[in-house]
Amino acid sequence: MTRKLIAGNWKMNGSLDTNATLVGEMLAGVGTPACDVALCVPAPYLAQVQGLLAGSSAIELGAQDVSQHENGAFTGDVSATMLRDFGVRYVIVGHSERRQHQAENDVHVAIKVKRALAAGITPIVCVGETLREHEEGMTEFIVKRQLSAVIHLNGHCISEVVVAYEPVWAIGTGKTATPEQAQAVHAVLRAQIRAATDNADR
Repeated sequence: MTRKLIAGNWKMNGSLDTNATLVGEMLAGVGTPACDVALCVPAPYLAQVQGLLAGSSAIELGAQDVSQHENGAFTGDVSATMLRDFGVRYVIVGHSERRQHQAENDVHVAIKVKRALAAGITPIVCVGETLREHEEGMTEFIVKRQLSAVIHLNGHCISEVVVAYEPVWAIGTGKTATPEQAQAVHAVLRAQIRAATDNADR
């Protein structure tokens, strides 16, 4: 049976004080989870949360983005090897907010996945369609296009990638994606991954 992953994205929130309180409460309440659990925190707090999680195997550390570059003159970027130095196990790649506000495209996302995998970090690749695309019946086309770029560049190790369906059309619109809608997209994605690898269990 596939082991599930629950990853919490803090987005651009948190403070030293509130982080300590929240992580402490989570560690106290999580017990021995029946699934993998990760906290994806803002880059400035990686060191703090790494320390707070030290000694516990119940919650893994995650980051919210990774540079598509290995190193060099890219002010503000954080490389995959830097994330690895902080014990990061997971990293979110291709989140809709970055695609929208930072003009990230499918090629950028695929390269970031490659960098993460090379550093031994599991990428959580977000795919999903906007409200307009959803209403025009383009869901399958969009998510397959987004995932196709990742498979094209990383097909040999695509089974090491976690794919997360993010229905962008249900964010801040008052609309809700039903479990049936999400499962339908999951089926499309699994079939696409299965065509590229024998292991499509994520």
